[in-house]
Amino acid sequence: MTKTVRFHELGGPDVLRLESLPDPPPGPGELRLRVSAIGLNRAEALFRRGEYRQKPELPSRIGFDAVGIVDALGPGVSGPAIGDRVATIPAFHMSRHGVYGELAVVPAEAVVPWPEALPAPEAAALWTAWLTVWGGMLGRGELRRGDYVLLTAAASSVGLAAIQVARAEGATPIATSRSRGKRERLLAAGAAHVIVTGEEDLAARVREITGGRGVDVVFDAVAGPGVERLADVMAPDGRLVIYGFLGGLAASLPLGPMMRNRITLRGYSISHTTSASDQLERAKDYILQGVGRGAFRPVVDRTFPLDDIADAHRYLERSEQIGKVIVLP
Repeated sequence: MTKTVRFHELGGPDVLRLESLPDPPPGPGELRLRVSAIGLNRAEALFRRGEYRQKPELPSRIGFDAVGIVDALGPGVSGPAIGDRVATIPAFHMSRHGVYGELAVVPAEAVVPWPEALPAPEAAALWTAWLTVWGGMLGRGELRRGDYVLLTAAASSVGLAAIQVARAEGATPIATSRSRGKRERLLAAGAAHVIVTGEEDLAARVREITGGRGVDVVFDAVAGPGVERLADVMAPDGRLVIYGFLGGLAASLPLGPMMRNRITLRGYSISHTTSASDQLERAKDYILQGVGRGAFRPVVDRTFPLDDIADAHRYLERSEQIGKVIVLP
């Protein structure tokens, strides 16, 4: 028997149950890993509430990000071998393959290497964040050396990864935070500038930082009504990339600044990268090389034991963390 997290109804963190279930066998094209660490994502809180693009099949498993050791292979699996250290990427339906538990069964095509240089908690914080940045900020955002890039939700695992990638690419990362409490830690994490949006005028600070030019790329996890304000601080030919909707799906199209400054508004989902084998291979090479030379290092905010999974979700939803929230079986 193995401990597995499932939920039988939609709702808050309290719907998550730690259950003892028979060890799951991998099916055709699947492998099983003994989980070493689990990384939490906002998508999982939305999924638990029934607000994510994937809809739960109750009772439902949950979870995208884990690292562990392969301990069983299903029919037709080639490549990964028993004993390999691997990480999962979000390329499956959570109800069937969720990774919250001591064992996880996932499609073999949804695993990538666990870099030797990273301990389990950091490895579990790597792939979703850096794949999002590679496809969204570098790909859709076309980030170039010398660009100014404005990051919303900069204290998230994706935001911190974006700071490191921007630095590696010779761009200037400008982080935003609603409260002053995260300012010093964002600067320590590599942000060139931090704008405390609860206290400072965003447009005025961007003009000051960029010499009046505006930012070349906005990498936005919030969307909602704030999109128009972001568009107002962009340079001519700027690229506004939306990869999340923490502020809601309803947003006004910023036609004025789009037309005035030739701004393009672009959406991005990590599935655009994980579903395209050629893009995924290029992303893997880029990320592994960055980790190997020490340019990329995930930030872990706090760890919880698996028995405290509901508390971990409560903490995730309070938005107090800087970096990834990790759960350890």
